[in-house]
Amino acid sequence: MEKDLEKEEKLNMYRHSMAHVLAKAITQIWPDVKLTIGPAIDNGFYYDIDLEHKITPDDFEKIENKMNEIIKNNEDFKREEVSKSEALKLFKNNVYKTELINELPENEVITIYYTGDNFVDLCRGPHVENTKFLRTFAFKIAKVNGAYWRGNEKNKMLQRVYCYGFLDKSELKNYVQMLEEAAKRDHRKLGKELGLYFISDYAKGMPTYMPKGLILKNLLIDFWRDIHKKAGYVEIETPMAMNRELWEISGHWDHYKSNMYTFTVEDDTFAIKPMNCPGGMIFYQQNIHSYKEFPLRVGELGKVHRHEASGTLNGLLRVRCFTQDDAHIFMLPNQIEDEIKNVMSLVDKVYSTFGLSYSVELSTMPENHIGEISEWEMAETALSNALKHMNLDYKINAGDGAFYGPKIDIHVTDCIGREWQCGTIQLDMQLPKRFNLTYVDSNGELKEPIMIHRVVYGSLERMIAILIENFAGAFPTWLAPTQVKILNIADNHLEYANKVKQELENNGLRVELDDRNEKIGKKIREAQLEKVPYMLIIGDKEMQENKVSVRHRKEGDKGSVSLNDFISNIMLEVKNKEIK
Repeated sequence: MEKDLEKEEKLNMYRHSMAHVLAKAITQIWPDVKLTIGPAIDNGFYYDIDLEHKITPDDFEKIENKMNEIIKNNEDFKREEVSKSEALKLFKNNVYKTELINELPENEVITIYYTGDNFVDLCRGPHVENTKFLRTFAFKIAKVNGAYWRGNEKNKMLQRVYCYGFLDKSELKNYVQMLEEAAKRDHRKLGKELGLYFISDYAKGMPTYMPKGLILKNLLIDFWRDIHKKAGYVEIETPMAMNRELWEISGHWDHYKSNMYTFTVEDDTFAIKPMNCPGGMIFYQQNIHSYKEFPLRVGELGKVHRHEASGTLNGLLRVRCFTQDDAHIFMLPNQIEDEIKNVMSLVDKVYSTFGLSYSVELSTMPENHIGEISEWEMAETALSNALKHMNLDYKINAGDGAFYGPKIDIHVTDCIGREWQCGTIQLDMQLPKRFNLTYVDSNGELKEPIMIHRVVYGSLERMIAILIENFAGAFPTWLAPTQVKILNIADNHLEYANKVKQELENNGLRVELDDRNEKIGKKIREAQLEKVPYMLIIGDKEMQENKVSVRHRKEGDKGSVSLNDFISNIMLEVKNKEIK
């Protein structure tokens, strides 16, 4: 763990240093550029620049050559401390740096870094001592995107120059290969090709499911309902919109209003729900509860709407309208650890069914929080103890908890090594207090329950995107919108082909018959492109022997079998949710 941390810190320092090299290279090629900020990021680094010249891929080699030249010059990174007035004088010709400096307190000591003698940047550091240490660092300019200054669409649009950056060439090569594979699996491309969903310009960020996409979504819902019923959950449905008073009680009006869609009815302000939690609170309020009911596990597949900036929208991964697989668990303090374990067991069941591994992160109190610090400390301790007692390795993500409580974030890893944030478990002692939730304890006294918020999929839309990309659209048979495609060789085979189709459908299988007057080779190729798990070829021999010729999309020709045997085998595969 310590070695991993050391490597991560070293990588971050090298990437940060390379961002300065990138900035210096750009200033040498285009002296009129105005630099803004250039941080290290997960896969490399970037720099946001204000430049009249529009940088294109034709410029990449020129920039990279200049960066390599700077590295070979063995230039020192020199740190200096300056006063605010000195910093303003140094960067007087740069409105962006000036804005950042002006926001700092008057007496703040400001650090700047020189790269060589003729390039200086506003920066906290740290950096390598000399560019010679960057000689073995592998980098590649990836792309140039538009980016608003400070992420505000009211500000000027800048150019963001992205670079990949890794400690050696093999890591860079592997990462680029992963990106190439990811491009083939892009859920936006496959979603269109496979007829799963689309997003109209009339409803940006709000997906429309096509018939096959809705089959996939409903299969995920059926699976969710089945495992939650077995785990002791009840399911509810709460209103899509609720009035302002509710959101003020919950705290969302003060902390989340900018992300909410609001409207007025008869002089009363309503908000379309951005999350399901307050609806769960008013459900709980409808009855008097006893400690004997606890833990009370309440699930909801609730559709929520959030105002996301248009520039952040990304297929099904980042949308404005999605279905959250929420649940709220009301419990006694001494039940916290067991319930965390139960939720993690449910998480493991779901992700292992899809063949997804995962890692765990504990997110602690953010700066913008509600509740007493002592309550936060108790909650964070309860979550960390549960993880430790389950022998789960986890990272601390300091300051990234929800405003009402700490949380466990679950990151799934797909088959090409990418991580996705999906499930989350949030321990909340604030909403029960805000909504005056109570239960009757064993002494007949009213007490306040402890509550867990949790999602497993995270959102159905994000999970669908992840599954499309993880399986490259070739879903396991149990999830495939079309499980079997029947391909007749000639028209005289149609009667038997329809009989086969009817028998498969009678057994609950999802079947299509390609009865077009086309050559069988073309039908097979198109079924392969549609990523249908099984193709059944119907010809003279199959019709005469009451059999089907089976072809698997990956394993190819599997020979001729009786229809009953094929049905038995595929039904077992579906029942066991096998991944081939």
